[in-house]
Amino acid sequence: MDAKPTLRAVVAACLAVAAAGAALESGAQAYPAKPIRIVVPFPAGGTSDILARAVGQKLNEEWKQQIIVDNRPGAGANIGAEIVAKAPADGYTLFLASTIHTINPSLYAKLTYDPVRDFAPITLIAETSQVLAVHPSLPVMTVREFIAYARKRPGELNYSSAGNGSQPHLTAEMFKTQTGINIAHVPYKGAPPAMVDLLAGQVALTFATAPSAVAHVKSGKIRALGVSTAKRISALPNVPTIAEGGVAGFEAGGSNGLVGPAGMPPAVVERLNAAVVKIVNEPAMHKFLSDQGAEPRTMTPAEYGAYIKSEVVKWAKVVKVSGAKID
Repeated sequence: MDAKPTLRAVVAACLAVAAAGAALESGAQAYPAKPIRIVVPFPAGGTSDILARAVGQKLNEEWKQQIIVDNRPGAGANIGAEIVAKAPADGYTLFLASTIHTINPSLYAKLTYDPVRDFAPITLIAETSQVLAVHPSLPVMTVREFIAYARKRPGELNYSSAGNGSQPHLTAEMFKTQTGINIAHVPYKGAPPAMVDLLAGQVALTFATAPSAVAHVKSGKIRALGVSTAKRISALPNVPTIAEGGVAGFEAGGSNGLVGPAGMPPAVVERLNAAVVKIVNEPAMHKFLSDQGAEPRTMTPAEYGAYIKSEVVKWAKVVKVSGAKID
């Protein structure tokens, strides 16, 4: 048997692999060569949308490429997540992942994607707190006063949330469990409409993600009684934590970060990470995020990947305690 054709085939295959690698590396170096889409799985105006647009604008200025924020609300953020999980892994379709991304595996019996396996972590952008906010007509000024008021009116007070299984919903259920109060849940399709009805007095309270609540608190349109994180937030320094307000050990922080489809070229992931980390840590952006109620925090892709895994475990315990399930 003549071994020459086999040898030629091996050489050709090696050259093809080398050429493909060179093309991939060249593509990574040229990235981005066209507009980038950031899918936000919530309506415009919420925390994820605010962060995506702020970072996207800076990326546009940095790279001179259009950054398109694509709002795809619905199904508890699963619609947006599925779009990105199935998108080409070329770095041109990204996902603004919030806490619900790590809650959903425990909340839904079946998902069409895996929040860890099917995504490439890029970086955390910010950590957020939930703000326990009430309509000004409610005659309470502190967490303790609210708990006492609610205990005298079991089932009479309604609270809004961004939807069944959302972080505000689960945070409120944690609060109910730890305080023994009975308040009724009114789910909405996203944070903006949930806030609109609180502003209008259609509901008595909400647990709102800080960036969607801070401006309304500062204007006096709603009253903040406490924040859900272990420490106070810089945007509302005079608002105590819920733990300080009398619910010992209460803590329910959230986060937002950037991911892409699994299988993205490492060079593209690193380029995105470097650009977003630089943007988030610029003094002006740092101040903007802090003023919005989002505490800036960045990570390497590996660190963010580990963080996502730990959040899946953490929220699984919360979902189990709350009893929340969505078919």
